[in-house]
Amino acid sequence: MTMGHVPAASAAPVRRRTHAIFIICTLFVPTWPQAASAQNTSPLLVQPRLRISQASDLAGPHAPPRPKQETATSAVHEPAELTLSDALSLALQRNPELAAFGKERSATEAALLQASALPNPVLDIAGDNLRNLRKAEAGDRTTTIQIGQLIELGGKRTARMRAAEAGRDLANWDYEAKRIEILSLVAQRFFDVLAAQQRKGLADEALLLARQVSDAAARRVQAGKVSPVEETKARLAQAAAEIELEQARREGNALRKALGVLWANPNPSFEKAVGDLETTTALPPYEQLAQRVRDNPELARWSSEIARRQASVDSEKAKTVPDVTLTAGVTRFSQFDDRAYIVGISVPLPLFNRNRGGILEASHRLDKASDESRVAEGRVLTELARTYERLAAIDHEIGTLRTTLLPGAQSAFDAAAKGYQLGKFGFLDVLDAQRTLFQIRTQNLRALADYQRGVSEIERLVGGPLEASLQTMNRQ
Repeated sequence: MTMGHVPAASAAPVRRRTHAIFIICTLFVPTWPQAASAQNTSPLLVQPRLRISQASDLAGPHAPPRPKQETATSAVHEPAELTLSDALSLALQRNPELAAFGKERSATEAALLQASALPNPVLDIAGDNLRNLRKAEAGDRTTTIQIGQLIELGGKRTARMRAAEAGRDLANWDYEAKRIEILSLVAQRFFDVLAAQQRKGLADEALLLARQVSDAAARRVQAGKVSPVEETKARLAQAAAEIELEQARREGNALRKALGVLWANPNPSFEKAVGDLETTTALPPYEQLAQRVRDNPELARWSSEIARRQASVDSEKAKTVPDVTLTAGVTRFSQFDDRAYIVGISVPLPLFNRNRGGILEASHRLDKASDESRVAEGRVLTELARTYERLAAIDHEIGTLRTTLLPGAQSAFDAAAKGYQLGKFGFLDVLDAQRTLFQIRTQNLRALADYQRGVSEIERLVGGPLEASLQTMNRQ
């Protein structure tokens, strides 16, 4: 709806008309929101803390800082003796997947800044009867300049900012979830490298023993005490041990590269991994761990997701309130050298579109988020139960290996080797005892590595270290 033309009492100079237009522009151009005010509309979420084994000091109590980006050609400073803390630190600084999530956090901050912006004013310039510009008898020619400003009503801007804030918080949770996932993966691959090093040590020791047995068999053959067939068997066992050593070396190189990829270096330069596979953490009761699954960012993020979808519902409801467009301007009449001021208001009539479909869609997506949250919680609890039971079985296996199998196998091999030198046992007895000993030692090494990987997986699922549950249990 536009008000009629209001004739002026007298003609005014061009300078006064220009001054009037400048005043109108000043009144209707909105103040641009400052970036700081947009970013401080709501506090950042307090993020959970992760301490995987030796990684307790790598995560802060608040939203994690963005990793420092380095160029692709910059050198990776790896210590010669790589510890778990070193590996975790390198991954936090240089992991490309984590860096991508950090950029998403920055993008949501920018989206929040944009959501707080007001609509731009609209400048409208129009002329009438311009076709006969050179003819004096062509009649009156008019020129109109006006400014229009959209005024958002119904809380549209507030709902838009709330949705952007929830999106920012959601990006923070996703970053934290990815950070914990990367830390857990680094820990698991680090223990794989550590186990591969010890497996290579076992293969070296097995080869050394095979050579000793082979030399002993050669001496007995030369002395005429046994058949040359035993020497041949001993040489075959030695060749098999050499193959085992080469396989262990190749596997260790592959695992080193897999670990280095996590900090964008497929050819790591560290000489060896330094750690302890033997140390195991006592398992807290399953119920203690199940109560902590909500600390997992994969579940905690759903509170922000539900808030974002609720803001979407509010935004759709706000669309049912019509916005108002205010206009103001001036019209010049060339024939009379006169002018008139224009003031107008424009309001859409919500007769045919009440945005019912948009509101229903957003409401259904909000209900869907609640269902998805429960599904995610059930999935994490299922993974926790499966990992916990597997870890408990591995813990029992390690106990049996340490107390019964390892001492027994070592004793049997020592007796067989000594008896063979004295001529009391045959070569097959020694070979069988040796094979049994190294199978059990390899099984123990594999169980220790599986246990450490299982601990890292549980810490990822509960969003923190196992020690926290043990401390809570002790206080109770």
